[in-house]
Parts: sequence; C-alpha cells; structure tokens
Amino acid sequence: MELSHTHLWQGGLMMSFSNDGRFRQQVRFLQQQFAQDGELPFTDVLSEATISQALEALEIVWLDRIYTPLVTLWVFLGQALSQDHSCRAAVARLIAHRVSRGQRRCSAETSAYCQARKRLPEELFATVARKTGQALDDHADQRWLWKDRRVLAYDGSTVSMPDTADNQQAYPQPPQQAEGLGFPLARIAVFFSLSCGAAIDLAICSYSGKGHSELGMLRKLWEVLRPGDIMLADRYMCSWYEIFQLQQRGIDTVTRLHHCRKADFRRGKRLGKGDHLVEWSRPHIRKIDNRTRKGLPDQLTIRETRVLIQQPGFRSRSIIVVTTLLDAEEVTASDLADLYRARWNAELDLRSLKQTLQMDILRCKTPELVRKEIWTHILAYNLVRTVMAQAASKKNIQPRTISFKGTVQTLEAFQPAMATQGQQGLHRSHIYDQLLEAIVTHRVGDRPDRFEPRQRKRRQKKYDRMMKSRNEVKREILERLG
Repeated sequence: MELSHTHLWQGGLMMSFSNDGRFRQQVRFLQQQFAQDGELPFTDVLSEATISQALEALEIVWLDRIYTPLVTLWVFLGQALSQDHSCRAAVARLIAHRVSRGQRRCSAETSAYCQARKRLPEELFATVARKTGQALDDHADQRWLWKDRRVLAYDGSTVSMPDTADNQQAYPQPPQQAEGLGFPLARIAVFFSLSCGAAIDLAICSYSGKGHSELGMLRKLWEVLRPGDIMLADRYMCSWYEIFQLQQRGIDTVTRLHHCRKADFRRGKRLGKGDHLVEWSRPHIRKIDNRTRKGLPDQLTIRETRVLIQQPGFRSRSIIVVTTLLDAEEVTASDLADLYRARWNAELDLRSLKQTLQMDILRCKTPELVRKEIWTHILAYNLVRTVMAQAASKKNIQPRTISFKGTVQTLEAFQPAMATQGQQGLHRSHIYDQLLEAIVTHRVGDRPDRFEPRQRKRRQKKYDRMMKSRNEVKREILERLG
C-alpha cells in the first residue's frame, strides 16, 4: 500500500496534495541508515508499506515543513542510539545532515522538534516498533529456531524518568520513598525472540497496583504467542491458571518451579532420574468468576525436571524446571536444561535496552512522551537486531553470538558514510558489506560460569545524598547565605 497524499492542516481546514516522491525519498533514507535497502537479507523488515500503513491507519495530520513524521521519527531514533540523548544534539545532527545535502539549514532551536514529537501519536511509534520486530522474527532463519519451534522469552524490568508532576501522577514513585526524593517509576514487560533477539511486543504500566505485576502484564501480551510457540520465563510465571490458558491455545511453557511449590519426585509418572509427570490440583483463583472456574479442570498434567548445576570450585546445586513439554523422547531432560539456561538471553536483551541504549533513565517530562521514548528505543533496538541478523545470515552464524554493543558502535561509525547523498547502488552495497564484516568481528563467547563482583573500584565524588526535596535544600542554602 502506498501513501498517496500528504495532509496539511491549516486554518481549521484539511488540505491534501500529492507528495509521493518526497515520502519515498524519506523512507529510503531511513532504510539506508539501517542497511534496509539493496539485495541484503531482511531488507523488508522496515518497509515502505509498514510505515505508510501505520500513517494511514492513524490518519496522521501534519504541517508539511521540516519536521515531517518520518524526519521526526529519524531524529528521535538518533536520540535513542546516540550517547548524547539531548534534543539539542538531535537537532544539530539534523542541521548537519541538511547542510551536507545542500539543503537550507533549519533553526538550531529545539522547540519545533519537541512540538513535532508531541504531534505524532503514540500509536505510530508502537505500531512501527511492533511490526519491525515481528517482521524480523518471521524472517528468522529456520536454523536459528529451537527444534524447529519459535521460542519467545518473557521478562520485565523498570525504567525511571524525570520527577515532574505529570510523570508522578501517571507513574508514581515507590511508596517507600519520601515525597520529593524519589523518581517516577514505570514497569515494562517484553517478549523477546530467542532466535534473533527481536522485541516482539511490550507493555508499560505503573510500578505498583492491581494487575501491574509481570504476571498481570503477561495476560495483556500473550496474544502475540501463536499455536506451537514456547514461552520461556522465570519462576514468577509458574502459575497454574496462566499455564493452563496458554496450553489451551496450543502454547507450551518452560519456567522454573515457583518457590512456594515443592517437588516430590516419589510421586507421579517417572520419566527418568529427576524427571516425572505430576498432576497439579487446581488452586482457588480469585481473579475469575464462578462460571469460568467451573469450566476449569481439577488437575493439570505438568512435567518437573531436576537440573543439576555444577561449577568447578563450587558446591553443586539444582533447580526444578517446569514445563508442558511432556514427551521425554522428543524433549529430553538435557534439552530442557539447555533451553531454560537460554532464558538468560532475555536478561541480556533488557541490559542492551537499558544500558547500551540508555533506556534505564528516560528524559521526557510527560507520560505520553515517556511512552513514545520507550517505543522509539524498542524500534532502534529492533533495527540494530536487524543489522545483526543480516551479518549473521551472511556469515552462517547465530545472531546471538554477535555483540549488540559492538554492533551499535559500528553502526554509529558508519552512519555518515551511509547517509552520503548521491551514492550509487554498487558503492552503497560495498559500504554495507564492509559494515557487516566489521559487525561479525565482535563476537561474544559462551561463558556460563563467569562471575564478577557488583562493586565499583573507582570512587565517586563525595557529595552528600539529597535527603530532602530540592526546593527545601535550595531554601536552606538561601537562608544560610542571607
């Protein structure tokens, strides 16, 4: 589908005019920044159809000036990928880009850009980010799957944001913190593709409240799971009702046994040493009505497998893996151990988002812009994962063996060359080849027994901690000076 007209809102009237050429030019430029044009694999992940359909579905209206929706999206993406997240730096990059292409420089003031971000609806960012992640996962190489099945890893975390009244109202700080000393905190939950690392979908809510746990957010996101998929999650997702609901949809689960449950391998049907099938009785579920409760079975067949963790120099310990993969011949105990061990990739993916892309502390001062900023980080993350998939496909290796941070650094270094105007297709293809060659150089090893102390050697500057609100501290300073 093509975007046939660009809309202009002026003087209370909606006007339209043909602008296909400019739209396609801006889409191609956005694609070039992430090696999304040419004959490389995965070049249809960020397609013109994806962007145009998102714009048309939302009936976006904008002034046809410098900050069109695609330019605004590109500048916002640059903020997410850059070490300097400021709006001033983002606008400066746009000015440099326009001057390099022989265009008139725009104002260095950030107000026009900030207003353009506000005008774009949140759903545009969410739609493009979701479609990009889902397209990458759908095009994943069959060899990257686990036993020819799609595995989605589920995990959650929190992000902080500026301490403004609007943010505090939407995402209140933890109740343990005194007023004026904490920061608004939002909880996020993400489904990651185990094969290629793409973020398939995400939910955002306040830190605490009814239904705001990771388990509660799972119910909002599990529609992305398809029959035949496997959900890989930590022990907090080991819930009778959720496991049953997913099983009814043809979705298997692999989690760790919740600490409130005890495994007794003397009971049930023995499949092997430390491996058996057991019936879990239906617990009392308060969150459903009586009619739904009567339709639930009294028992649920679950497989429990003991996994022994041995590390040289340390005492051996074991964990219990819980799953609905009941066939011990098709999926052995060793297979389950390896699969649950791969759950750690979800933790690494969250670290890539929060530390490498600096999403742990957001910059926007209103809840709507905060959510847009989160979705922009998700889109940037998925586009980086797309470049990693291109490099992995070219070298016949697994995408998970490539360094995410190394890819971000290499992509940032190649950005000026990839943005040069007037490049011929052959020259651009050569740049892409060199980009992918540089990316696959940075590999990560499989180091399951590595550990490091969570301590800092370099001392921080000795400033006192703020134990009162900023206004109170400033008032005390003025009183001392006065």
